[in-house]
Amino acid sequence: MLYGKEHVQRYQETDGEEGHDWNNTTTLLLTTKGRKSGKSYTTPLIYQRFGDDYLVVASKGGAPEHPQWYQNLVADPQVEVQVRGDRFTARARTAASEERPGMWRVMAATWPPYDEYQQKTDREIPVVVLERVT
Repeated sequence: MLYGKEHVQRYQETDGEEGHDWNNTTTLLLTTKGRKSGKSYTTPLIYQRFGDDYLVVASKGGAPEHPQWYQNLVADPQVEVQVRGDRFTARARTAASEERPGMWRVMAATWPPYDEYQQKTDREIPVVVLERVT
C-alpha cells in the first residue's frame, strides 16, 4: 500500500496510474506553500468531484489541530492539484457553513471514517473546495 512520500512519488511518476485508486476510494495530490518556510509540500488526499470543483477534508484523523496542509492553504489559497494526469492551479477555500453539510455527506460516503474522526475532536473538520483557476 502506498502512503506518504512514496505515494506522492509513484502518483507523479505514473500520472496517477499508481496511487489514484487507494483503499477503495480515490486520491489527488495537493501542493501547498509552507506558510513559514515558503517550500512546496505535496500531500495525497481523498477527494470527490462536486460539480466542477474537487472536495477534500482536513481531518487529520480527528486530531485536535488542523493538518499542516490546511493551515498552509488558509495562509495562501493558491494551490496546485493533480488528479491522475491532470495538473492544474486551483484556489482553495473552506466550505461555507450553509454548503458544508451536503459536501460532508458526499465525503463521508466516500470515506466513512470521516464521521468517526469528527466525533473524536471538538473542532469542526473543514471541507475544502478546490476551484480550478482558468
